[in-house]
Amino acid sequence: MASDSIAVVDLERCQPDRCNYECSNYCPPNRTGKECITLRGEDADEGDPDQVRISEEVCLGETCGICVEKCPFDAIQIINLPQELEESPAHRYGENAFSLYGLPVPKEGQVTGILGPNGIGKTTAVRILAGELTPNLGDHGTDPGWENALDHYRGTELQDYIADVRDGSITVARKPQYVDRIPDRFEGTTRGLLEGVDERGVLDELVDRLSIRRVLDRDIGDLSGGELQRVALAATLVRDADFYFLDEITPYLDIGQRVTAARLIREVADAEERSVLVVEHDLAVLDLLADNIHVTYGEPGAFGVVTPPKSVRNGINEYLAGYLENENMRIRPEAIEFEEHAPRQSTTGNVLVEYPSMSHTYGDDGFSLSVDGGSLYRNEVLGIVGPNGIGKSTFARLLAGRLDPNEEDADLDLGISYKPQYVEVDQPMRVDAFMSSVADEFGSSYWNTEIAQPLQLERIMEQNLTDLSGGERQRVAIAACLSQTADLYLLDEPSAHLDVEQRVLATRAIRRHAERGDDTVLVIDHDIYMIDLLSDRLLVFDGEPAERGHASTPQDMRSGMNEFLANLDVTFRRDERVGRPRINKPGSQLDREQKREGEYYYAP
Repeated sequence: MASDSIAVVDLERCQPDRCNYECSNYCPPNRTGKECITLRGEDADEGDPDQVRISEEVCLGETCGICVEKCPFDAIQIINLPQELEESPAHRYGENAFSLYGLPVPKEGQVTGILGPNGIGKTTAVRILAGELTPNLGDHGTDPGWENALDHYRGTELQDYIADVRDGSITVARKPQYVDRIPDRFEGTTRGLLEGVDERGVLDELVDRLSIRRVLDRDIGDLSGGELQRVALAATLVRDADFYFLDEITPYLDIGQRVTAARLIREVADAEERSVLVVEHDLAVLDLLADNIHVTYGEPGAFGVVTPPKSVRNGINEYLAGYLENENMRIRPEAIEFEEHAPRQSTTGNVLVEYPSMSHTYGDDGFSLSVDGGSLYRNEVLGIVGPNGIGKSTFARLLAGRLDPNEEDADLDLGISYKPQYVEVDQPMRVDAFMSSVADEFGSSYWNTEIAQPLQLERIMEQNLTDLSGGERQRVAIAACLSQTADLYLLDEPSAHLDVEQRVLATRAIRRHAERGDDTVLVIDHDIYMIDLLSDRLLVFDGEPAERGHASTPQDMRSGMNEFLANLDVTFRRDERVGRPRINKPGSQLDREQKREGEYYYAP
């Protein structure tokens, strides 16, 4: 194989007991007597001895690809690396395994962002920077050492940092990506968790600024996703560390909480002269937060490339365009376009249902929600926005019949398909079996082209639900919701744990589903641009989080967005080059002007 190609064998998918080694039997070099695809054997570092290995020196490369086509379990990838990629990998996990090229560069007193698809090696990079994984520089057959890594990075921006990691003088604080797994690792109260890690003596201040004082004496297992996210952020920032790594700070947080989190992280970098590395898919928050960014690209599960640092604006715009200018590299065939458009005209089609005014109260002194009556139209997407703890999910559960309203006459008599906010999986069932059991049109041409393909389900269909990542579970849950026959589709925070490209594809799938016929879709989400792209109208919730919430009648997008963002005191502007929404810095000239004009999002 040419030196610019790699072969990857997914050992979780390779099933020699269920195939006839079609990959080996049809391999052209094998058929001429060469040893290209062979068995791993008893001396294999990992995997079943009967699983295959591919000699990258003998393989003909991606131009052949016969083994890729013949493998019945889609376990093989033959990939041509970018011609511009001349360096050796920072780390390769093993023979025919994932390779990472390049590393991010932490800088004192700065927030460095990482932007790219899921499964591209961001966690591997952080493990190396944290000193948990010694980079083998692609030579997976030897015992790697930090001296080799230091020699490799000598003369680069990483030299001093690698030297500190080698010497063990770097302390690291990490916030995990999937905060919903924290209760599996810690038993006790929020107070017990936070006081146990408060090394800087700033816990009291962070508790107030993150609005988590009321949950201090609750068990960790009783917290919501948004509360867990803020507790995890506090538990990371109270540590006394040289290097802070924060993996996705926005899932389950509303816009106001996202801005607060961004400000706290910036203060740690600015005032404390700490190095901060943030992986984030909310472009508006990443733009507000970071001093520079690294773009990552490649083939998920096969190889990843970390670019040198770029300015935040140029890095985000190049990533969206799919073309990296300095690297002269096209990383995506199509650009992700952010259309700068006026809000859609309000739907005036056929009425699906006129729902009555409803209310619900949790216990004698618990949270109370009141909802003004309104109409839902066929063939529309209604966006639902508001702070966390304000009753949005309660409203969805009332509509779905999972909660009883205080009134007795609120039965809507609708067929409802519901995707809850938190996707829980407790059954060891394969994805294809699960989808077959819930999808009314499973396997049809519509299901394949409009649901499975945009939600990228093909490569995970044979995996067990319990083995999926958070993002994979989210895509399966969205697909399951859209795949059922219903009058009304309710999706609660479908953007959580999806990367930028996956959010765009999910948005298209949901929007097309509504436009397909007479379907009505309600979407609760905190990703403002996703809501803007999806929605015909907006339902705005306000009130006092965790105490009382109120939803007015659905309204047109302009008035709804202005009301919602005015409550949060946040304004957006548009990037002059690509039209993507960007949060204005509080108190800036644009921020003041837009507030005077009452245009918080659709500013001219």
